[in-house]
Amino acid sequence: MCDVPPPSRRDLWIHWLIYPGHSLPTAAAPVLVAIGLAIHDHVFALMPAVMAFIASWLIHIGGLFTDNYQLVVLHPKVQEHPELLEALKSGRLTHNGMRWAIFACFALATLTGPYLLHVAGTPVIAIGILGMAGSVIYSAGPFPFGKYGISDIHFFVMFGIFAPAAAYYVQIASHHELTSAWRLLLHDFPLRAFVVGLPLGALAVNILIIDDMRDRHFDAEKGWHTGPIRFGIRWSRLEYAAMVALAYLIPFWLWLRWGLAPWVLLPLLTFPVAWAITRRVWAEDDHDRLLPLTPIAALLCLGYSILLAVGIAL
Repeated sequence: MCDVPPPSRRDLWIHWLIYPGHSLPTAAAPVLVAIGLAIHDHVFALMPAVMAFIASWLIHIGGLFTDNYQLVVLHPKVQEHPELLEALKSGRLTHNGMRWAIFACFALATLTGPYLLHVAGTPVIAIGILGMAGSVIYSAGPFPFGKYGISDIHFFVMFGIFAPAAAYYVQIASHHELTSAWRLLLHDFPLRAFVVGLPLGALAVNILIIDDMRDRHFDAEKGWHTGPIRFGIRWSRLEYAAMVALAYLIPFWLWLRWGLAPWVLLPLLTFPVAWAITRRVWAEDDHDRLLPLTPIAALLCLGYSILLAVGIAL
């Protein structure tokens, strides 16, 4: 039996650190919904939306790098990502290189700042700082949310409320005078910008739940207290089902309560996929069997967001 060759540096960075199948959909989904709302409100602005997506993705990747860096530095004996540990031993990956990658992600995200500052005013500084802090605090800092089992709330707020509202803000602000930017954000900003992304928050939480179920043994070794460790697998499965129900009930609320057209129900077309993933979540508890579900759940979030954006825009 032939030994499997170790991944190349390129594959290592792309597939084990950047996770494009995971990071791209989750970064794009809130921006797409914000674009849909901006089109509906006649304030769509292409370049601010593109810059918001670039910043969002880079900040998200910076958070992933931070999480993996914390893992290999603080828990070098935990075999959660043996490929990274082996790469560190062979020299194909270094701690210094990982630190520089974190810095590069946040630095590149900051490069979008001057343009966004020009079109949307000084609130983007606060938005950028909050976004970066939210990305890092999952696994780093004096109170890492992942360690203490409160990341579910964190993910729901960041992906379901903060990110869509931020992407909408940079678009609507580009149509206003910069001198009124803070007034727009604090007094005249539409409340619906904070609610249209709530289903994405629920679907993002479900991606986290799958990861927490999959990695529960490694998290226990690290001393983390995630949902599956603190409350058990059944509790996590119930939470997953509740988030699915929430994601597919909110479009009805957006239609009946917020006056959006019935087209906002388009995301319901993705329910068969959501149901299939839910059935597997309830049936599987093995690491290797749960591993493929993360990118599938991320793609579900992306597909849902595309249909929701179209439904809002129509």
